[in-house]
Amino acid sequence: MSEKTLAIIKPDAVKKRVIGRIIQRIEDEGFNILGLKMVKLSLEEAKQFYSVHKEKPFFNGLTEFMSSGPVVVMLLEGENAIKHWREVMGATNPAEARPGTLRREFGFSIERNAVHGSDSSQTAQTEIKFFFN
Repeated sequence: MSEKTLAIIKPDAVKKRVIGRIIQRIEDEGFNILGLKMVKLSLEEAKQFYSVHKEKPFFNGLTEFMSSGPVVVMLLEGENAIKHWREVMGATNPAEARPGTLRREFGFSIERNAVHGSDSSQTAQTEIKFFFN
């Protein structure tokens, strides 16, 4: 089933200059990139985007990190795109991610793990609307 998902290349990966390598992997995995742009989130925008996590202890650190530098947001489409993208990203903790996954290759820590992806179709709809009207 073809579906859409949101992908974000986080500030740590942008700073490491691995945008092209991540996009190449996205294309190699068969995703269609329907939208792509670089943005700099304000702290308020990051808090709004991650509002689902506002009661969690990592919320402030996450939102400060996500507003610390530019990010690349992409609207991806493909067969089972949400599940497929999450497999390509790897586990949240890069140390636990399978070899060959983006987080294992480019991530530094649970917070600074290179990429983001929607975790469900409902989340994907909300996240896509946030960046792509």
